[in-house]
Amino acid sequence: MTDYPKNPPADGTSDPRFWALIPCAGTGSRAGSDGPKQYQLLAGQPMVMHTLAAFASVGRIANTAVVVAEGDDFFASQIATYLIANCGGFTRASSVFNGLEFLLQQGAAAHDWVLVHDAARCLITPGQIDALIDACAADDVGGLLAHKLPDTLKSEVAGRVAGTLDRSDKWLAQTPQMFRIGALADALRLAGDQVTDESSAMEALGLHPLLVPGSAQNFKVTYPEDFALAQAVLIARSRGSALPMTPSTTGLKGE
Repeated sequence: MTDYPKNPPADGTSDPRFWALIPCAGTGSRAGSDGPKQYQLLAGQPMVMHTLAAFASVGRIANTAVVVAEGDDFFASQIATYLIANCGGFTRASSVFNGLEFLLQQGAAAHDWVLVHDAARCLITPGQIDALIDACAADDVGGLLAHKLPDTLKSEVAGRVAGTLDRSDKWLAQTPQMFRIGALADALRLAGDQVTDESSAMEALGLHPLLVPGSAQNFKVTYPEDFALAQAVLIARSRGSALPMTPSTTGLKGE
């Protein structure tokens, strides 16, 4: 494994920058939608555009790269202020790994930070992104937004309760997840395609990412009923009205 520096070089070459990477190559098979779910309309815009708008509002982000499947021409009709990487893989891990290589080709440095975020977590806010950067920028490992598990957790055997698990140390992993580009690329190269998030790859190296409190509303739109809830939240935000309650179980979906 390449020994990438945890902190910026001491020779004054550059301070680490912050990049965003949005894997956007999924097919949306669980959403029951006609075509990739990230392009379905929510509150008048394709879902992914809400996601990109949040990152565009964070001044510290140097640039955002969107990883799409080869042949995906959705962004050809968009006025792009972000980078489009036509290198999506068959798994999330491969799409992220390919996207990291793309960022390095675009001038990112191995010691720069990358914030990897699900295209379908369209309710992320600039404030939450800034909170993650503030918490992790001085950390040796990096970290992720996560939500403390609020519900009683059961184990199951053959459709029946087998036990009640202690939830006191349980968190729902969310995104963005923020790590050094070089370190994350190495971790994914070693972990392979089986990991479902970037933190898992870093954990496989024996590292312990920082848990940064997120929000129950930062859920991943995965199933048909999630679309109505996400739309209600987006409409409420646009009107400045009270936000609808987000069922705590929603965060469990699609993780």
